[in-house]
Amino acid sequence: MAGTLVALRILLVVNAFASSVTARNTVVVHQVLSRGNDVEIVETNRRGHATRFSQDAARRGVDVVIGYGGDGTLNEVATGVAGTQTALGVLPGGSTNVFARTLGMPNDPVVAVQQLANGINARHIEPIGLGKVNGRYFCFHTGVGYDAAVVREVERHGSLKRWAGHPLFIYAAVLTWASKYDRKDPHFEVTFANGDRVPDGYFTVVLNTNPYTYLGNRPLDLSPAATLERGLVAITFTTMNVGAILKSLGGALRGGGMQPTDDLDVHTDLSTLTISHHRPFPYQLDGDYLGETTTLEFEHVPNAVRLVRPNIG
Repeated sequence: MAGTLVALRILLVVNAFASSVTARNTVVVHQVLSRGNDVEIVETNRRGHATRFSQDAARRGVDVVIGYGGDGTLNEVATGVAGTQTALGVLPGGSTNVFARTLGMPNDPVVAVQQLANGINARHIEPIGLGKVNGRYFCFHTGVGYDAAVVREVERHGSLKRWAGHPLFIYAAVLTWASKYDRKDPHFEVTFANGDRVPDGYFTVVLNTNPYTYLGNRPLDLSPAATLERGLVAITFTTMNVGAILKSLGGALRGGGMQPTDDLDVHTDLSTLTISHHRPFPYQLDGDYLGETTTLEFEHVPNAVRLVRPNIG
């Protein structure tokens, strides 16, 4: 029956600088997606470009916009189509591809594109919730404080990211810990709609999905409560003690998520929260460093975007 389906209009947004994107892979991806569909390709060349492409596609009534690049490219595409009838498609093209792998896709775009094409042809499209902070959507997480300072350091060596993704993150994490982040004084306060507050936050991760990231093939599992069907999860460290942090991270690597302790606050199923301080603090969104601010206003937006679910099997 698939042959009787009306062809869909698809925009493929490609970040040619992403680590897994090659000219050959892009040709294969285009060929697979074009079987029975009308596919247009555009390439990004600066931050924000993918969002503008996606917004224009939604205005033109394009059926599906696919982000083919890293998680930053995907975030921009999701932001561009959120709140419209244009569906979001995901193809892994970066080094980690957190959101694509959360959906069950492999890191290999040539394998993943067949799963995506099968989902498109089956019209396996459903609404999902996204996070939103200061007016901008995020697909899987926002990192605040130390986490964001690490991403900032990684982006200072952006030319190396394509070739040395995971080692570069480890280097940045150690360097930031040693000399580029204040480990003595709290950086912000976290407040919740029910009146709860965490006055002494050093770093926070606000999750829309789980895992937070992948270390090689191993997921860093912060909270199983972070799903596309539920509200946000906020995990806040109230210490920079290396022993406490490594103990929590060790639990995350073993699966099952992080459990609350005296040094770790966990709030789940959140519709809103606020992070603030009188001094600016850094934040990153889906792996892209966005600078410093004194206030972050979070909300969970149910049914924010229509997602093409890949057919895994």
